[in-house]
Amino acid sequence: MASTVITPNQDALVSEIHVAAPPEKIFQALIDPKQVMQWWNSPDCQIESFSFDPRKGGSWTYDTKKTKLNINGTRKFHCDGEVLEYDPPRVLAYTWIANWHEHPSQRTVVRWELAASKGGTLVRVTHSGLAELPVSRKDYSGGWPGVLREVKKFVER
Repeated sequence: MASTVITPNQDALVSEIHVAAPPEKIFQALIDPKQVMQWWNSPDCQIESFSFDPRKGGSWTYDTKKTKLNINGTRKFHCDGEVLEYDPPRVLAYTWIANWHEHPSQRTVVRWELAASKGGTLVRVTHSGLAELPVSRKDYSGGWPGVLREVKKFVER
């Protein structure tokens, strides 16, 4: 089961889950567009495209088809950024600029940490830069646990 906490300064969410798979397999599921298109998808919010340049300084993008969901007046979601840390299979961090935020041009940061543990990997994702985005912070507090459950389900199958 995924757990999530909001840091005391309200700037970040930290979500964790244990996955019965090695860090290498999980890391590939996070960066390989073909795999992302399989697990980071749902009938309510279908991915249209995902690209990822796997290197520090590389760029990434995420786009969905138009959906019935409405977040801050947005129904077709776009997110992009730059890779800040790339240390496979342990750390992946990138900026996250999302068109559905209260301030769509505000840069936030997503950082994945994968640590081998008994029987698999402890996966921790920290989404920071949310202090001035209370609506998004609330949405992500429910969203990231779902993302972690989906990647877990995908790599454990």
